[in-house]
Amino acid sequence: MKHVATGDRNAYDRCIFHVVDHAGRFLLVLGLGVYPNVGVIDAYATLRVGDTLHAVRASDALDDAERMRLAVGPLRIHVERPLKNFLLSCAADPDDPGGLSYDISWTAAFPALWEPHHLQRRGGRLTLEGRRFVQAGTVEGTIRVGGEEIAVRAGEWTGTRDRSWGVRTLPGEEGGRLADEHRTEGFHWIWCPVRFDDRFLMIVTQEDADGYRTLNDATLVRPGHRDRQLGWPRADIAYRPGTRHPDHAVLHLADPVDGTPLELGVEVLTSSPLAVGAGYPPATDWQHGTWQGRGWIDRRAYDLADPSAHPLAAYGVIDHAARFTLDGSVGHGIFEHGTFGRHDPSGFTGHDAVAPGGGVRS
Repeated sequence: MKHVATGDRNAYDRCIFHVVDHAGRFLLVLGLGVYPNVGVIDAYATLRVGDTLHAVRASDALDDAERMRLAVGPLRIHVERPLKNFLLSCAADPDDPGGLSYDISWTAAFPALWEPHHLQRRGGRLTLEGRRFVQAGTVEGTIRVGGEEIAVRAGEWTGTRDRSWGVRTLPGEEGGRLADEHRTEGFHWIWCPVRFDDRFLMIVTQEDADGYRTLNDATLVRPGHRDRQLGWPRADIAYRPGTRHPDHAVLHLADPVDGTPLELGVEVLTSSPLAVGAGYPPATDWQHGTWQGRGWIDRRAYDLADPSAHPLAAYGVIDHAARFTLDGSVGHGIFEHGTFGRHDPSGFTGHDAVAPGGGVRS
């Protein structure tokens, strides 16, 4: 959008793509955003390989004359057919031929699905209003890193994507009295797009510290059928002892007609913390929408085995590539989860609380 109907500096319009390896060896996460009221366009890509996260980030001045060209530095998203076909690319660094680059074709397998209208307030002030849609598809192409070419093949990899726009707090926002007197006690989030061969399932929940649910949806999409709502999702999450990192989970759903219970099994394959490399809060080296000057490009690698390299990652949302089971079918997608602060249903009493062991209900 060239002009937005608000002067709020926090206006944004962005997307995220996930390229999921069914074997769990790799997870590619990439996205691009524009921030019209601060004049910034930026993009990022991260690839997890073992315990290393390779990241490419780029930021520039938003050019009104080229608003339809979704490219920043080496990163580009080309729309071949809206809602159907996309080309995702990251050019190689001529000074570091072993760095991350890729060329991937993303093709929709199901129609795009509206997600619930997302609203958040701090005191009386609106701090987030987002419209979103989500979609799943097939991916094919090549990822290159460390001198290796990784073949991305349909049937062995899955693609998901999300598009959102509205108002969302950018770094540098002064919260004033409302931020001081209405501090967030806890935040619990699940965002879960899953592709099966013949259907697409989307689940999203958000809860406050006391378990009050502010966002809730579970929708099943099947070609030729009306979308089905699968009730009030309830999660049983087994966290690694001493952490809030999920190993596996069960999301409890229900048939809308007769209430028959349905269980979505979740097996985490690999994980990518969005606060590391991808620019989501509380990242300390770069966040979306921040002015870095014209033509800024940054490439780096993070050691995810070293907690000191990303000390705040656990206080941000983490994208988990996962294998899912539902009613005898196996699918793949993303189990995006963030839980920090107090969350009474999980037994987390504050920001320092972690799972003692075994399963923790969410």
